[in-house]
Amino acid sequence: MANNRLFMRKITEKLRLHHECGRSNRDISRAIGASPTTVCDYLRRARRLTWVSVR
Repeated sequence: MANNRLFMRKITEKLRLHHECGRSNRDISRAIGASPTTVCDYLRRARRLTWVSVR
């Protein structure tokens, strides 16, 4: 359960950095300790969801 919470926090942090701060995938990856490809993949998945506003 703790891993799920940490995982969700990282995802929400990725989305926040991208949408609120306008940071690039590379900047986000450095901030959260994930690869730029992972960040890109999660942002792409989030765009597909209906509850995430598109730009």
